Amino acid sequence: MSDATSATASAPVVAPLTTTGRYIILVCAFLGWFFCGFHMAITSMVMRPAAIDLLGKAGAIDASRFREISLRIEQSIKSDNPALVTPEEKGEQKAWNGIVIRWISWLTCSFLFGAATGGLLFGRLGDVIGRSKAMALSIVTYSGLAGAAQYAQSPEQLLVLWFLACTGVGGMWPNGVALLSEAWAGLSRPMVAGLIGTSANIGIYVLSKVADFEQYKITPDTWASFLQFGAWPMFLGVFSLIAVPESPRWLASRHAARAGNVAGPGMAEIFRPPLLATTLVGVALATVPIIGGWGSANWMISWADLPDNPLFKAKVLQSRSFTGLVGSLLGGWIGSLLGRRHSYFVVSLACLGIAQYTFWYSNPRDPLFLYWVGALGFFSGIYFGWLPLFLPELFPTRVRSMGAGVSFNFGRILTAVTVFATGALTAYFQNDYARMGQVTSLIFAVGMVAILFAPETGRRPLED
Repeated sequence: MSDATSATASAPVVAPLTTTGRYIILVCAFLGWFFCGFHMAITSMVMRPAAIDLLGKAGAIDASRFREISLRIEQSIKSDNPALVTPEEKGEQKAWNGIVIRWISWLTCSFLFGAATGGLLFGRLGDVIGRSKAMALSIVTYSGLAGAAQYAQSPEQLLVLWFLACTGVGGMWPNGVALLSEAWAGLSRPMVAGLIGTSANIGIYVLSKVADFEQYKITPDTWASFLQFGAWPMFLGVFSLIAVPESPRWLASRHAARAGNVAGPGMAEIFRPPLLATTLVGVALATVPIIGGWGSANWMISWADLPDNPLFKAKVLQSRSFTGLVGSLLGGWIGSLLGRRHSYFVVSLACLGIAQYTFWYSNPRDPLFLYWVGALGFFSGIYFGWLPLFLPELFPTRVRSMGAGVSFNFGRILTAVTVFATGALTAYFQNDYARMGQVTSLIFAVGMVAILFAPETGRRPLED
């Protein structure tokens, strides 16, 4: 008998998942990524008031005077009465605002860099100790440290705590999608991929609606209490540690490796041949929609900040987010119907065409502007239902969590660079959002090229 046959024979038989076990995995993975949406929403809504409050405590700005001058500047604009603010006050407020904006950028990037770090570390952990345990630990990390962040007394403390919290956000996605892809095989996977792709967007939407209530209004005085929402998932993390079953495919792979006396996966494996090319393709394909969202839809929201119609900006955000939910829900199904490569190419082409047309030939006062925003939201949303379907298919079981995590989250590092470059871009283009969008939305063309280097994985089962 050969060594390989002997190793296979000596490996224990792994029991398949029960129907109940598969649904527990689905619900916990959905909720785990849903609550990650809370952290994304907190990063968008809380960091400005938090920066104002903490910079005031640190003595970097006079927070109360900063807020008072800002309010009078807003009133002067609405009433067309510049005398409400003196030139000295405007200069003072401009200097303080520069400090606040710089810290908002750093706090936003703490999320991006934290998620990228977590994708690598927790992805590696999922390949070593199991998907379900690593997923549960990711949830415990992002909820526990979000709870701790509400007690930050300086911007530096918040920066560190939020970075650490968001390593859990970065770790949730790869372990959740790897566990789901291995637990729900065959025809169910496109539907499940769409659900997991949608869940974070639902979380963002829910928490943004909560912030509309007066008792949860986010100000420099109340931002810390709002972080309690980020701590809620701790109960889900503890439940997941106890109740979520492990992937039989991962268990079988681990038993086979032990029986054959094969070393476990190393962290460097996805960064060297033969998987290096696969990893680079995965990173490129996941980076395009992340930067594309920043370089097109986000500019449209800023572009729509009309002085005579302050509510229109919210309508643009709602139009983008609602159609994005629909697109992400259908993303896995579209990827299965058209094929992985064809669907990604078509979606990138559609996003490129819609964004370019809107920035060249439309504007926020165009009656059709909201429809173009909604169309872009729909097609860009498809990416986030497609990625949970495709990225796990690129990597073998032994490195699936780490490979998917690095692919999905490393694009956030490049996005962080673009966040830091926002000030330079707005200055270079003199706040002309149309011109900025014309240039930055060209990232979708990069996606059309990158997908040509990707394999068509839809016709083959997950690789062991």
